[in-house]
Amino acid sequence: QMQLVESGGGLVQPGGSLRLVCATSGHSFSNYAMGWFRQAPGKEREFVATISYNGDRTSYADSAKGRFIISRDATKTLVFLEMNGLKAEDTAIYYCAAGQSPYGHEVTIYNAGYWGQGIQVTVAS
Repeated sequence: QMQLVESGGGLVQPGGSLRLVCATSGHSFSNYAMGWFRQAPGKEREFVATISYNGDRTSYADSAKGRFIISRDATKTLVFLEMNGLKAEDTAIYYCAAGQSPYGHEVTIYNAGYWGQGIQVTVAS
């Protein structure tokens, strides 16, 4: 059974940092592009960051540029989202996603084939 499981979320003060982890299992996602998305209350799910299947390309939403870093480990079974300088507007449920097919360069809302269950990130004092 193919699974993407997020961890590392929680409550953090403005200006703080969190590292989200997406653990993949049940399927060889090592050759898939991976991405992070988020959905705030009352809003549509939006793109945050993506990394290519081989890790040599990354792309970020404007809101994430300069603050967030997406990466994957050497085995490519884990995907990370390092979030720094967090703001209240970063509060959302964060989702990990994989592309529909292998050897992709990015994951978008439209081509994501697999989703995690999501994890809450709350930025508040």
